[in-house]
Amino acid sequence: MKNRWLLNLVMLIVVAGLVSFLYLRPKQAAEQENSYEVSNYKLAEFNAISIEFPTKAAVTFAKIDGFWRLTAPNQTRADQAAVQRILSIIAAKTKDKIASADLEKFGLNNPSLKLKLFRDKTNVEEFSFGTHNPVTDEQYVLHRDAIYLISNVYGESASTQVIELVDKAPLKPTEKVAGFDYSHLEQWEASRLNVDLVNGQWKISIATAKPQQNELNEWLDYSWVHTLAKEVEFYTPDHKTTYPSFEVKLADGKKVHFDKIQESPELLLGRPDEGLIYHFAPDVGFNMLNPPINLLN
Repeated sequence: MKNRWLLNLVMLIVVAGLVSFLYLRPKQAAEQENSYEVSNYKLAEFNAISIEFPTKAAVTFAKIDGFWRLTAPNQTRADQAAVQRILSIIAAKTKDKIASADLEKFGLNNPSLKLKLFRDKTNVEEFSFGTHNPVTDEQYVLHRDAIYLISNVYGESASTQVIELVDKAPLKPTEKVAGFDYSHLEQWEASRLNVDLVNGQWKISIATAKPQQNELNEWLDYSWVHTLAKEVEFYTPDHKTTYPSFEVKLADGKKVHFDKIQESPELLLGRPDEGLIYHFAPDVGFNMLNPPINLLN
C-alpha cells in the first residue's frame, strides 16, 4: 500500500509539472512575440545628434575625441550621461507596433519633436514624437514607417532644457591636474601660493607648509576630480571687469583659467574657455580654493 501511495504521489507531481509547462510555454511565447524593439542599432554607430522642435532652435551634439559636446545653441561640454539617455531610444522596447498611414491620429503629422541620429551627414535615423496615450502614459513615436507606443521618458530626455544637458564638472575628463596657481586669490596673494604635483609628490611654494601627501591626494579627488557643480549657467566674460582668479595646471603643460566671480553665499567660478559659470555650495567652494597645506605658525 505504501509503495502504491508513493507511486501515485510521484505521478501526480509529474502530471502537475507537465500541465504547468504546457500552460506557461504558450504564454511566454506570446509575450515574446508581442514585444518589439524600436531598433537594433548600437550606440557607437552615431557621432552626431539633432533635436528639432516646431517653434524653437534645434539642439545639436557632436562626438569629438570620444566625448559628446553641445554644438548648438551653445558650444560647450555636454553631460555624457544626459546624451546617453537621449540615445537610449535605440534600445526601447514596446508591446505596441502600429502599421498605419494615419499620422494625424497619433499627432505625427506635426511632431512635437524630431530626434535625428547621424552616422554621417547623409546616413541619418529619425524618430518623430507624437501625442501621449493618456491610458498607458506612453508616447507615439514614428520610426521607419512604423509607429511605436513607448515610455514617455525618451521624449522627456530629448526635451530637457539645454542648460541641464551641460557637463557640471569644472574640468574635462581628459584634463589631468598637475598643480594649481592660487597666487591671484586674495587669501593667497601675499604668499603667492602654488601647489604642484611633481613626480607623484605634492610640492608647496610656501616654505612653512608641511603637506601630507594623502591629504592632498584626497583633496584633489574630492574637491576637483569628482566634484560637480550644483548648477551651471552660460558665461560671456566682461573684459571690462577684473575678477580674482586662479589657474589649474595640466599635465600636458596647458593651464585652465577660472574667474572667482562670487564667494558667498555660494562660490561662482567662471570658466571663459567653456563659456560657463559653475555654482558650488559654500563648504565645497572653500575646500576647492584652500588646499590642506598645513601651514606652521
